[in-house]
Amino acid sequence: MHVRSAAVAVLVVVAGVAATVHVATQASSAPVPFTVHEWGTFTSIAGADGNAVQWLPQGGVSDLPCFVERSVFNIKGSLSGTVRMETPVLYFYAAQDVTVSVDVGFKQGVITEWYPHADVRATGPGTGAPWDGTIRWPRVTVSPSSPATFPSEPVASHYYQARNTDAVPVLSGRERERFLFYRGVGQFAPPLSATVVGGGRIVAWTSPGAPIADLILFENRGGAISYSVQHASSGRLTLDGAAVDDESTPPTRELVAMLIANGLYRKEAEAMVATWTDSWFEEGTRLFYIVPRPAVDAILPLAIAPAPAEIARVFVGRVELVTPWMLNGVRRALVTNNPATLARYGRFLAPIGERAIGEMPEADRPALRARLQTAARAWNTPPASCR
Repeated sequence: MHVRSAAVAVLVVVAGVAATVHVATQASSAPVPFTVHEWGTFTSIAGADGNAVQWLPQGGVSDLPCFVERSVFNIKGSLSGTVRMETPVLYFYAAQDVTVSVDVGFKQGVITEWYPHADVRATGPGTGAPWDGTIRWPRVTVSPSSPATFPSEPVASHYYQARNTDAVPVLSGRERERFLFYRGVGQFAPPLSATVVGGGRIVAWTSPGAPIADLILFENRGGAISYSVQHASSGRLTLDGAAVDDESTPPTRELVAMLIANGLYRKEAEAMVATWTDSWFEEGTRLFYIVPRPAVDAILPLAIAPAPAEIARVFVGRVELVTPWMLNGVRRALVTNNPATLARYGRFLAPIGERAIGEMPEADRPALRARLQTAARAWNTPPASCR
């Protein structure tokens, strides 16, 4: 009996040690908590009925460094779409190294640029079938101990502004960056529609009738700037055009505040606004709004494994509005064959010009359309490819 009791005691001790080791192993293998924040832009041009029109979202000179990879589907910016999905970036925050996989879908869209290297696929372009794109980074190491040394080139690019955050460096293969970057062209209807009505007023509405929330109406007319911040609680809103003067400055602080309120860190919000300052505040009239998170998730389904403790996805919608003042200016420039004035409208010239020509006498349209095509071709022809 005494021997049997000792054996039982030994078994109990061994079992206890095994349980302790098992618990310790479980604790040591617990997933590393990390956070992911993302920002991006959906840019569209509103037609006379408020719906997004077709245009060449990525025509013109490339604004990206040559180390960024490019899709064969978008040679010379030739993909026509309703939306330019501009520079989404995914930031990662972790206290220690963690390896993850990242998958992003693009419903009714095609991924056209990305960095670091990724597995990018697309169906639809050139076939007439609906577009469906995906991008996958199968093994990304989020490494706070990695040096913040990233590729650069001597030519200036606003791509680099997005690095001005506290995000942890990420490594994919041999490539290191502050973020995961991708961009694309979409064929979907943006969540916000808008049109200019009588007296220069703007009517904006959401397709499913969801609340619009905050809007910024911005106008730059020949360097004279105006803007107004609007708050709405319904799915439809009428705005009066703001008076244009020479004293206003762009609404950078207001945009930063909107981005922070929707989940970005301050440095992220400031980096986003700095990235797009030269584009968001160029000549023209436009609406800025925060794209509802459900719409972002539906258009760009995101899967990260293991799952982060927190994900913030903040996208700015940008709707270009075609005002009577703009149509008159383009019409006069076409009639007088003034390429310098036409060039001010850049990548938006073709759809604006077509709308202006549609209001001209039919007999004048062929000659005006030829001038428009010449002016648009000069803008949409990029320099020699990086590759």
